[in-house]
Amino acid sequence: MLISRLTGSILAILLAIALWFPFPALASNYPPPLSYSNAELTGKDFSGQSLIRAEFSNANLQFANFGDADLRGAVFSGSVMTQVNLHGVDLSYGMLDQANLTGVDLSDAILVETMLLGSIFKNTNITGADFTNAILDGAQIKELCAKAIGINSKTNVATSDSLGCQ
Repeated sequence: MLISRLTGSILAILLAIALWFPFPALASNYPPPLSYSNAELTGKDFSGQSLIRAEFSNANLQFANFGDADLRGAVFSGSVMTQVNLHGVDLSYGMLDQANLTGVDLSDAILVETMLLGSIFKNTNITGADFTNAILDGAQIKELCAKAIGINSKTNVATSDSLGCQ
């Protein structure tokens, strides 16, 4: 009986200590997303960087280099991205909607489930890009299918197959 009371008292004390001095949240091990929204980033070099969930909404990114960067979940909504290098990036689950992608190099990029509605693809290189389940409208798909060639080196998916080209 005495041992059971003692055990109960010790557990109560440990519980009180745990509640009084809470352990840091596990989420604190993950840094908050980087925010470059509305920034002037013309010509900046982000190549090879891990920019998971970074925010570039409405930024001016003309001539920027993101070659081989990890951009999963990154947001580029409304950004000016003319002549940007996105070769080999992983932009899965990202947002590139309403973005000007004129002259952009998307070769060998992974755009799985990426939101692309309203983006402009004039003179865009999509050789080997994987658009599997990307969100595009019919006109965009038709435009991209006209130049869809190659197979993505990481996913082994043909660009034309990922777009559902006929």
